[in-house]
Order: sequence, then structure tokens, then C-alpha cells
Amino acid sequence: AAGRLPSLPWQFLRRQQVLQLYRKILRAIREVPAEQDRRYLKDWAREEFKRNKDATEEDAIRMMITQGNMQLQELQRTLKLAKS
Repeated sequence: AAGRLPSLPWQFLRRQQVLQLYRKILRAIREVPAEQDRRYLKDWAREEFKRNKDATEEDAIRMMITQGNMQLQELQRTLKLAKS
């Protein structure tokens, strides 16, 4: 529907960034060894993104993307430590 299309270029770029971050998080979660932990993390990620999907203020969105990237890095670091 036309109402869902981003009206400004930055909104389109942010949407791309958000989708990319979501995919990276899901990919990282696949590396989690315990099935129960994977399910928990997947549900958590889905809820976080769903809860914030209607955010429109650019600064807030930028901050959420930054937080998401930090959480992704933390997960990747934890997985790397678990493997070594």
C-alpha cells in the first residue's frame, strides 16, 4: 500500500539498514548452540523490531540501529568466546 512507502530518501535508507541489521541478528542467532536459547533470542529480536516498527523520528531510529548493532556485536563476541 502507498501508505507504507517511505516518503523521504533517509527513511528508505534507514529501512534498508534496519532490515540488514535484522537479518544479521537472525544469522548470528543461528550460531547459538542451544535450541532453547536460539528460540528465546529469535522471539526477543522479533518482538523488539515489531515493537519499534512504527518509529518515525530519525534520531530515535538512528539510536535504535546503533543499539541493535552493539547487541549484535556482543552476541557475536559471546559466540566467538564459546567456540574457543
